[in-house]
Amino acid sequence: MRIVQKYGGTSVGSLERIRKTADIICGELERGHQVAVVVSAMSGETNRLLSLAAEVSDNPARRELDALVATGEQVSAALLAMELQKRGVAAYSFTGAQAGVKTDSSYARARITGVQSDHLIERMQRFEVPVVTGFQGTDEAGNITTLGRGGSDTSAVALAIAVEADVCDIYTDVDGIYTTDPRIESKASKMDHISYEEMLEFASLGAKVLQTRSVELAMRYDMPIHLRSSFDLVQGTMVSKEDDTMERAAISGVAYNRDEAKITIMEIPDHPGIASNVFGPVAAAGINVDVIVQNVSEEGHTDITFTVPRSDYAPTMKIMADLCKGLGASGYKGDNTVAKVSVIGVGMRSHAGVAQKMFQALAAEGVNIQMITTSEIKITVVIEEKYVELAVRALHAAFELDRAAGEG
Repeated sequence: MRIVQKYGGTSVGSLERIRKTADIICGELERGHQVAVVVSAMSGETNRLLSLAAEVSDNPARRELDALVATGEQVSAALLAMELQKRGVAAYSFTGAQAGVKTDSSYARARITGVQSDHLIERMQRFEVPVVTGFQGTDEAGNITTLGRGGSDTSAVALAIAVEADVCDIYTDVDGIYTTDPRIESKASKMDHISYEEMLEFASLGAKVLQTRSVELAMRYDMPIHLRSSFDLVQGTMVSKEDDTMERAAISGVAYNRDEAKITIMEIPDHPGIASNVFGPVAAAGINVDVIVQNVSEEGHTDITFTVPRSDYAPTMKIMADLCKGLGASGYKGDNTVAKVSVIGVGMRSHAGVAQKMFQALAAEGVNIQMITTSEIKITVVIEEKYVELAVRALHAAFELDRAAGEG
């Protein structure tokens, strides 16, 4: 079996943790598996490097910033390789460039264009262990680029695809995906399996267990991801394609995102192109719009309500202020005390009445729904932020998720 393992910052956060990580790698080798490893920087190291850059310059060149922060992973890769070598393992550290990770030239948010992996495969076949720096690569000109926060997940999946691994094991400080946040609902249960589509929905709603881009890549190439804890070597959650042969519960989990703000532009003339006029300047400012609701037109005017990340609330409100007069709107208003709560599950495709059950459960707890959006496998509502925990617990109970976990 050929495995690519990825270890996050906490898993390589100290020499003690690096030794524990080496134990896991040696265990796989003893079982006769071929192993390649991708590592993040030691926890806190990337922030330390960014702080150093900020002390030097208020506006450092992005090329130099990428060159700086990429050094964090080199430290953890070299230390882990040394620990493995001490145990008699033929381990070698590789930067993204040395590993053959090619990217475009978008500094701090580069996208992987390919991995030249033949030399890594040859080493794995000899049961050598390449220890590769995650989060980085080089562009066509040889410049060091980074993939953005969480990019080591994407590095690991891309490497797993390139070396034709059987699975990509991603080790973090949690032991899998839960039916909801255990900090809110003590009855939350770990799921044995979740589909790529469901994982994408969880990730898009702020679940920080896996980076969205890594799941998209895994789904495109059907690379199974096994999410595990490096602190407790129990079975984790397998992320892979949906098993069509099994009956599925309607809902797999409940997710939420507090990073939301709601904005309404009122009594805007209702004619073709008006939505483009509203959202064009928002997009030009690099602001992502999520939920959009447009009221039924009355006497040629309509209201448009939409949500944006809370961090973009102030700049979006400024854009609305500039737009209002030019578009003939009567005014605008905003609310940055809202949140999204969603129920997610591929089983929705074959189960009727999910929305009705969701709305009934929220109504029974006195939670008012401000906006609704749906997809094939997700129903999302926007509510007052103060009701998030109440809503999550109510929905978890309504769909009996404490019993359903593990069945998917």
